[in-house]
Amino acid sequence: MARPQVKSHVMNMTEGNPTGLLIRFAIPMLIGNLFQQVYNLVDSIIVGRFVGAEALAAVGATSSTTFLFFALCNGIGNGGGIVTSQCFGTGDEDKVKSCIVNTAYLMLAMSIVVGGFALLLSKPLLLVLDTPADILSDSLIYLRYQCIGIIFVAIYNYAASMLRALGDSKTPLYFLIFSCLLNTGLDLFFVCSLGMGVAGAAFATVVSQLISGAACLVFAFKTNEYFKLDRSHMQPNKEMMSRALKLGIPLSMQFALISISCMVLQRVVNGFGAVAVAAFTATSRIEQVIHQPYQTLGQSLSTFCGQNYGARKNDRVVLGLKKGIMLMVIFSLIMLPVMQIFCKQIIMIFVEDQAVIDMGAQALRITSLFYVFLGVIYVVRGVLNGVGDSVFAFINGIVEVICRCTFPAFMTGLPIMGLWGIWWSVGVTWFIAGLTAYLRYKWYKRRLFEDGEAESKTWTKRAAYSRSA
Repeated sequence: MARPQVKSHVMNMTEGNPTGLLIRFAIPMLIGNLFQQVYNLVDSIIVGRFVGAEALAAVGATSSTTFLFFALCNGIGNGGGIVTSQCFGTGDEDKVKSCIVNTAYLMLAMSIVVGGFALLLSKPLLLVLDTPADILSDSLIYLRYQCIGIIFVAIYNYAASMLRALGDSKTPLYFLIFSCLLNTGLDLFFVCSLGMGVAGAAFATVVSQLISGAACLVFAFKTNEYFKLDRSHMQPNKEMMSRALKLGIPLSMQFALISISCMVLQRVVNGFGAVAVAAFTATSRIEQVIHQPYQTLGQSLSTFCGQNYGARKNDRVVLGLKKGIMLMVIFSLIMLPVMQIFCKQIIMIFVEDQAVIDMGAQALRITSLFYVFLGVIYVVRGVLNGVGDSVFAFINGIVEVICRCTFPAFMTGLPIMGLWGIWWSVGVTWFIAGLTAYLRYKWYKRRLFEDGEAESKTWTKRAAYSRSA
């Protein structure tokens, strides 16, 4: 079935200049991703400045665990988004709508199951991570609130994934901005006015996520043509669920493996005491912001390559990678001197403790040397996800697990590195994962064009047969 003629909330990326399309699509999404990080930044800044360094460490000690629970749900949403973009590229409206509905079924079931297990496992996981006793209680409170909010995060991420797959990166942005402003106001009210401490910051985040997720989903149903569903689209479709799971499960496993490896790293950090945990928390929050342009570019490439792969325009897939690498290198070269020169001032945003500031500043100088390799991971991952390479997601997760489970303990044990081995291990992990991603792309590129050539011949034969008939 042909696409409807009027589509004010979609973008067809199978035609036009790739660089211009990527930038137009990426800018709203980048702003949205930055606002997404403001959730964590606001919590960290308000807790760190108005409650104290130990409270900041308590919030930071839950990061890897929270990421694990969120990742299990978000992978399914991302897998469904890739399938949706591929169906959009073929121009089949019914398949797009079927994928939107069936991904929703999968996301709902996944978030309920994961949220339930997360609540049960919160304390055992914090104990396994050797969370310092003086921050364990606050960490547990913050983590349990985050577990309750998993279903609300899933609602927003589902809506955002579907809209972005259709080329709409603006709508998710509007609701993120609103939610971020609401979160900031609630943080100040619960933490500063009511003195609720870490619990207040967590509660503010959960409420903000609920409102933004519900509002974004309602708006999508009211304004986007592909969300105009009838009864036929509401039927469970095994084929669509299977396609979404085929891509989503490896992505969930990739994110889960990465989060587990981060938990291993967090355990090493916890062994160096509260000051190191606070410094690691501050640098992690900053790096989460640095990740956003790379992540946004990767997500843009995923949609771009998904649509073009669905339209059988594999040459544009390769061109998309080249333009993505160019944009990534430019950003990396800009951020390197910024981190080297202004690292102390950046850490001072979070804390006033001089020991934490000095440690965090040196840590940023180390990790910023590896930003290009971090960028390669996201760019290549976006391209391969877009064309449906589900195997790479699992490979990438395994590589990061191996690196984070071996390098931190080894490097911190070297007398020449000691504590600084924490951040050197982060950089080395980015380097190895980036190299692995690039090698996988080089292998997959040959398959991409072989499949494209074979598919093109098949379509040519079909067309000739139709004309003769």
